Amino acid sequence: MQHPLEEEKMKRIQSLGLGLVLACLGTTSLFAQADKSAGDDIKEAGKATKKAAKKTGSAVKKGSKKAANTAADKTEEGASKVKKATKP
Repeated sequence: MQHPLEEEKMKRIQSLGLGLVLACLGTTSLFAQADKSAGDDIKEAGKATKKAAKKTGSAVKKGSKKAANTAADKTEEGASKVKKATKP
């Protein structure tokens, strides 16, 4: 039979060892989750960039179309004014 103080010391050492093992396992899983989150963040950023590029492209297309139509209308308007001014 061991001395009661030695038994208590062994229990403390065992619980400390178990605590260290659990702490190491916990931090390992945190690092794994952090890597996963970083990858997910990169994917989300890529998707957001794609969406922004599409929206910008659509806006440019709409603006270009509107500008072209306005220019055509003004050209036609100017041509009709010239036609009226030069009519005998």
